[in-house]
Amino acid sequence: MKDAFMSLEALGITPDHRGKVRETLDLGDHLWIVTTDRISAFDCVLPEGLTGKGILLNQLAAFWFRGLEQFVPTHFVSCDDADLPERFSSIRDRVRGRWMLVRKAQRLPIECVVRGYLTGSGWSEYRETGSVCGVRLPEGLKEFDRLPQPTFTPTTKEDVGHDRPMTPEETRALLGPEVAREVERLSIEIYQRAADYALARGIVIADTKFEFGWIDGRLSLIDEALTPDSSRFWTRESLEDRPAGWKAPVSLDKQYVRDYLKTLDWNREPPAPPLPPEVEAEALARYARACDSLTEGGTAPAWGDTR
Repeated sequence: MKDAFMSLEALGITPDHRGKVRETLDLGDHLWIVTTDRISAFDCVLPEGLTGKGILLNQLAAFWFRGLEQFVPTHFVSCDDADLPERFSSIRDRVRGRWMLVRKAQRLPIECVVRGYLTGSGWSEYRETGSVCGVRLPEGLKEFDRLPQPTFTPTTKEDVGHDRPMTPEETRALLGPEVAREVERLSIEIYQRAADYALARGIVIADTKFEFGWIDGRLSLIDEALTPDSSRFWTRESLEDRPAGWKAPVSLDKQYVRDYLKTLDWNREPPAPPLPPEVEAEALARYARACDSLTEGGTAPAWGDTR
């Protein structure tokens, strides 16, 4: 996709931090985060992006942040054109829809993963040990089964290399018992509210990951929230209706790209191979379907009586 937005550097701006997908500038008390169209898989950034993917991710994250402020402090300030910092006014049109102004936080050094269904690395670990991150699960579960209750399975937050699963004991040792309990409580509550909301709109949130940090002495939700890059989204109908030969639910996230890459003779080390145009188009369409289904034209979730 030749028009993909790949980096601020193409606009003559050097970011203070460059992640796999997002780039950040430090504005003092705030951060300016720009979501590019890059896509990563197996911890490798693919050579070409998906045009418009960053806008979808940014708008969906803002949608969740606006709604979740009812229940938990967040770092979100604005992504409205009127609030674009003046220093970036010359590139307004190039970054429209893909930036977010947030409060700076002291980040906790863990990824707060919540699983509602048994899949991915959790399924692999369960087959070997009957547990996921030291949490014992019932016997006899199958891949894609719903867990008896949402399960907190955090990982380390590594700047280089793969994140490592953490046991409850390791989490308490790293954060302290009180903070560990609170991030688990918040993670599960946010996941459950979002999962209930999404299910009513035809989307199953199989699992997701959150990050938290301290802002003005309050534990706050930061980074991104409940996007196809940080979550596994399935269509509800494909999980509930399982015809003969059924293998897996239809994914509306990066799994489609991962599944394609698994068919290639690639060792999952950089450089990553390019995606064919038809795979790029289908991947972007799945991202768009998830975002459209969840936002339904609104600016924040209509939580109603979901809890």
